Amino acid sequence: MSVRQMFELKGKVAAVTGGARGIGRACADALQEMGAKIALMDILEDRVQQSAEEMGNGTLGLVCDVTDKATVTSCFERVKAEFGRLDILVTSAGLCIWGKGEEMPEEDWDKVLTINLKGIFLCNQAAAQVMIPQKAGSIINVASMSGSIVNRPQSQVGYNASKAGVIQLTRSFAAEWAQHGVRVNSISPGYTLSELTKQFSQYFEWWYPYIPMGRMAEPEELVGAVVYLASDAASYTTGHDLVIDGGYSVW
Repeated sequence: MSVRQMFELKGKVAAVTGGARGIGRACADALQEMGAKIALMDILEDRVQQSAEEMGNGTLGLVCDVTDKATVTSCFERVKAEFGRLDILVTSAGLCIWGKGEEMPEEDWDKVLTINLKGIFLCNQAAAQVMIPQKAGSIINVASMSGSIVNRPQSQVGYNASKAGVIQLTRSFAAEWAQHGVRVNSISPGYTLSELTKQFSQYFEWWYPYIPMGRMAEPEELVGAVVYLASDAASYTTGHDLVIDGGYSVW
């Protein structure tokens, strides 16, 4: 098999949570370009249907609340019914709430941990129930450099804790499911231009001096890592967290 063939995803089926926009949509576009059939899952009904229509080629748009087990199970059953299998999962759904640790309301903590960590747990679990009988599959969880470092100047203890949890969850599932041919990895982006971060634009100039490359990432700069981890080129890679942060965490 040539190197080019190792990266191709023709005939593969990929599900992307948070796929209606931002990093999730960029990942979905890249996987489709490499040949995969795509199922977008997002809580934003209008956006997920619009994105599915824009992508075309039989892309499935599913409304999915990743925090609700019954909904998650239903969505993954729909993917299997529609495409017959599931080869790739990218979990991009998430949110960030800022607030001082000593003042953070319990409901904010619960919301962040539920979406960012429980949501990924439920989606990984549902995907594994399809992939394990196949004896093959690749799961790519979107963590964050915030799972390994503490951001400044903002306080985001819930987000940081949730993303650290995602990294360890990824390692744990990787160890459990390797025997079944299912690989589980994560990517940890640094500051990335998206609808989530654009609401904090007043902080951009504060962040730049801490990034060796002096800028934020574009969502499209993350997708090469996702394609690699999804493909046969990464057939011996599991339990790994691939940091893509412009050098932020080296200082």
